[in-house]
Amino acid sequence: MSRIGKEPIAIPAGVEVKVTGTTVTVKGPKGTLEKNFHPNMQIAVENNEVKVTRPDDNKTNRELHGLTRALINNMVKGVSEGFEKALEINGVGYRAQKQGNKLVMNLGYSHTVEMEEPKGITVEVPTQNSIIVKGIDNEAVGAFAAEIRKKRLPEPYKGKGIKYTTETIRRKEGKTGAKK
Repeated sequence: MSRIGKEPIAIPAGVEVKVTGTTVTVKGPKGTLEKNFHPNMQIAVENNEVKVTRPDDNKTNRELHGLTRALINNMVKGVSEGFEKALEINGVGYRAQKQGNKLVMNLGYSHTVEMEEPKGITVEVPTQNSIIVKGIDNEAVGAFAAEIRKKRLPEPYKGKGIKYTTETIRRKEGKTGAKK
């Protein structure tokens, strides 16, 4: 049995989970999420818990079991607590600011980099060197944070660029003097 898949998902107060065939709809204080799952997985709501079961020990079903449970757990967590990714900007003159629903960044290019906030995601800029991406969909939050980071990847010599706050950049030593 899958160690992750066999665990039941506790439904917190204020969250409603509805299963219709292969579609799971989760409503909570922060919003609503809906997702379709593989027809082999049986999803049931009982005693204020969501349980995911598989029909047999086929390799595909074993793989889908833990994945389905993890995705439903992320949906429940998203509508109750929400997700956030924090990014940090390092470099002289590198900074970010919010203009309406746009994120405007100076990243050492000859132009400013502007990014539109996707639907369902909010971006906060508490200081010029930090960005916080928030939302209820874990996948969308991670994808947008990765998109921001891709605009100026951190380099290993001086550490300039955009990185996650939890990330550590492995630094390299620069060139040394010429040998004779």
